[in-house]
Amino acid sequence: MNRTKGDEEEYWNSSKFKAFTFDDEDDELSQLKESKRAVNSLRDFVDDDDDDDLERVSWSGEPVGSISWSIKETAGNSGSNHEREQLKSRNSFSYAQLPKPASTYSLSSFFRGRTRPGSFQSLSDALSDTPAKSYAPELGRPKGEYRDYSNDWSPSDTVRRLRKGKVCSLERFRSLQDKLQLLEEAVSMHDGNVITAVLIFLKKTLSKEILFRELEVRQVALRHLIHFLKEIGDQKLLLDLFRFLDRTEELALSHYREHLNIQDPDKRKEFLKTCIGLPFSAEDSAHIQDHYTLLERQIIIEANDRHLESAGQTEIFRKHPRKASILNMPLVTTLFYSCFYHYTEAEGTFSSPVNLKKTFKIPDKQYVLTALAARAKLRAWHDVDALFTTKNWLGYTKKRAPIGFHRVVEILHKNSAPVQILQEYVNLVEDVDTKLNLATKFKCHDVVIDTYRDLKDRQQLLAYRSKVDKGSAEEEKIDAILNSSQIRWKN
Repeated sequence: MNRTKGDEEEYWNSSKFKAFTFDDEDDELSQLKESKRAVNSLRDFVDDDDDDDLERVSWSGEPVGSISWSIKETAGNSGSNHEREQLKSRNSFSYAQLPKPASTYSLSSFFRGRTRPGSFQSLSDALSDTPAKSYAPELGRPKGEYRDYSNDWSPSDTVRRLRKGKVCSLERFRSLQDKLQLLEEAVSMHDGNVITAVLIFLKKTLSKEILFRELEVRQVALRHLIHFLKEIGDQKLLLDLFRFLDRTEELALSHYREHLNIQDPDKRKEFLKTCIGLPFSAEDSAHIQDHYTLLERQIIIEANDRHLESAGQTEIFRKHPRKASILNMPLVTTLFYSCFYHYTEAEGTFSSPVNLKKTFKIPDKQYVLTALAARAKLRAWHDVDALFTTKNWLGYTKKRAPIGFHRVVEILHKNSAPVQILQEYVNLVEDVDTKLNLATKFKCHDVVIDTYRDLKDRQQLLAYRSKVDKGSAEEEKIDAILNSSQIRWKN
């Protein structure tokens, strides 16, 4: 039977039943939870024995068994098959897994979550039986748990979260006041990583002028920024910062440090030339000048030696080919190279060791130590002897070593010097105990025997006799000294 619109409204207003609908306008998690609580609360008011007294309605709200329900049910079954197939092909979730809704559902069985005997499952049971994700009531974590990714953290909370290593966005701090407050909170935490993280954010979001101006009055943050820029190699911004702070010496040193990135020797030399006039301290200015002069000489020596080596006419290069280029080497390495390949050259040449010594004011100890190592490596013992031989104003010669003869002995032994040469320099050691230790260590038997004889120590000489080879010249020498009647022994 057909009803007018007014009759239907009167029916629904007077009936104690309403069609169950989902509120799809609000998908907030809190409202879904509220719906769950409302559904669960209805179970207390519905008894198991009142199913027969309830009027059953379809999903559209029509009473089951009415004419309008029969017409709609017949039309819906015939016209919805095609639509269901299209819906299945579009959606990744297969609704075939769910039982087909039927008009035999009652509101009481739906709210209770139980089915009548011989009827279909309830909707909640059908959803729980499917392998797909449960859509209600556990749709996800509470909204409060997502606060980690929200934008309502204060500067102090943000800094504390950064200190704990948690994810926290700084983009919400847009005003200069908020950014400076964030920086002050980071400094107050005394955590370098947090301060650096905030400085990186300020570096990206503030202009250089504003950043430099604000950091000028915040020395702790300023020092962290300077260290950070040095670590990442941002020389351009570092130079701008020193220029803004009027730190001329640090500006010059930062500019000088850029030469490390220049590989071409000629270009590096020209760059060092531009650094000479920068406002360095007096000591640093001298080092910059020496660096430029040294590289200039190395370029000349390298070009000349490369030509001599390729020609193959120089004996030293044939016997001892060069293993590496001399370019960009330290001063001591350059001096060793000159002492090895150009030791006998005149003082007027750029490659002369004496010329290098005078030009760069190399101390005598450093020069003698380097020259000794170079000439001993070549086993040029005559040059080694000449290195320590000096003449006084009367013409008398004397050996003198500014590094001490004990170091000379060690270097000579390291380069496999003959025993005769070692004994000569061991004898020049003034301290008796040092002399005996070196002579015993390097098996300079004559030095040990002569020293014990001069000390008139018969017991030590007898003990040392057992250490030499039997029948050797050293044993015969010890026996001759022990049998001598001219020596008055102390023991």
